[in-house]
Amino acid sequence: MIGIGVYYRRKSASVNDFVLGGRGLGAWFTAFAYGTSYFSAVIFVGYAGKFGWNYGVASTWVGIGNAVIGSWLAWKVLGRRTRIMSKHLEAKTMPEYFEKRYNSKPLKIVSALIVFVFLIPYTASVYNGLSRLFEKGFGIPYKYCIIGMAVFTAVYVIMGGYKATALNDFIQGIVMLVGIAAVVLAVLGENGGLGNSLDLLGDIPDTNGDKGTYSSLFGPDPINLAGVVILTSLGTWGLPQMVQKFYAIKDDKAIKTGTIVSTFFAVVVAGGCYFLGGFGRLFVNSVDGLPEGGFDGIVPTMMEKLPTLLFGLVIVLVLSASMSTLSSLVLTSSSTLTIDLIKPIMKEKMDEKKQLVTMRIFIAVFLIISVVLAIITLENPQTVISTLMSISWGALAGAFLAPFMYGLFWKGVTKAACMASFIAGVGITVVHMAYYTLAGHTGTLWGINLASPINAGAFAMLFGLVLVPIVSLITRQSDADKAHAEKVFECYDNSEL
Repeated sequence: MIGIGVYYRRKSASVNDFVLGGRGLGAWFTAFAYGTSYFSAVIFVGYAGKFGWNYGVASTWVGIGNAVIGSWLAWKVLGRRTRIMSKHLEAKTMPEYFEKRYNSKPLKIVSALIVFVFLIPYTASVYNGLSRLFEKGFGIPYKYCIIGMAVFTAVYVIMGGYKATALNDFIQGIVMLVGIAAVVLAVLGENGGLGNSLDLLGDIPDTNGDKGTYSSLFGPDPINLAGVVILTSLGTWGLPQMVQKFYAIKDDKAIKTGTIVSTFFAVVVAGGCYFLGGFGRLFVNSVDGLPEGGFDGIVPTMMEKLPTLLFGLVIVLVLSASMSTLSSLVLTSSSTLTIDLIKPIMKEKMDEKKQLVTMRIFIAVFLIISVVLAIITLENPQTVISTLMSISWGALAGAFLAPFMYGLFWKGVTKAACMASFIAGVGITVVHMAYYTLAGHTGTLWGINLASPINAGAFAMLFGLVLVPIVSLITRQSDADKAHAEKVFECYDNSEL
């Protein structure tokens, strides 16, 4: 990893190279960068463990949703239009896209603050998942795991930028594909193969005392399972670190190939993770309750039963998944702070060299903040990985998904609608977090768990998709805004869409 960072040190001399790899990356690199940024230790340890425990093998639907909606459909709907418009606008970050698409500096500033604040809990959740496995495998205190991971990530991202990150993502993605396939086969083999594993799982009663639900097609709670599918699948459409991959891809041909590669990657990795997690109850004695670490301890407990060599492969797998996601997060956050917040307020003009230095400094700052938060949250035994990630995804995708997507297709989206989506996405997440997560309130409505931050995040996204067109139709665009939108959409005139 460090070697790759050194190699690309001289090839990342401009801001465009450092942030987007010169917009010249091919299909395979971009598809693997997309997939490895999508799936981290959060998925393998946190989500697979919790939702496999709650829904049984039906949790595999989450992986299928990630592949179909979060990968294939995202590439088909957003990929080409995002590449063309972001290049036309010369936008390097999502906040810069909002500024230039809607001709509004306030939108850029507000969105940049949202990105910086809400990427931090996501980063903490990535550390959390990795440290659980390292502690199980080697007995190394999680604090040292977190610090070590941050240092190595900082080195290759600070030195090589996006190109170093993309090449490392490709290598790490191969490890993830091989590792997931091997682990799934080994876990099934521990209980006599797929058929016998399903039979054993079906014999375990659910919370109502019914048998067969954990091995059924839709599990014991399909309504709340749907909320997980929406959050983890549709969420990628509005996450800055995911959408930014489309900014950097080389051409339309690469998008077609990348769509196939990215979908295959998601089927294997996400499908394999959630399918694997569905058998967690066979490895944890449910009579005695959850293992040490709660939901986050389920997958590590499963891995303890594997042969030593295979457990070693799992450690490398999770390390690869975590570092690839972490590198994407810190690069997104530092570029957003530098380009969208620091550069505009500087009295003296920031040249390329100063921007690069500033971005590298903020990579280190972002990592330090997230390390501190990760250590604090890990010392709280009530912290659950899925909660941290859900808060982050809910706020970011809830705020950005609708104005970003509609802005690619519809000239009539207004600034007021965009700002309304920002406020609603963050507001729903923060209010829900304060009322349910911090105050400990509970409740259900039509079978939906109102206290779940996952359902809150899914609601924020869907609410934004309804809110933006309504506000856009109510508020009016000025003549200047209409003219600006017409000019923006000229980028599609000579493109085959």
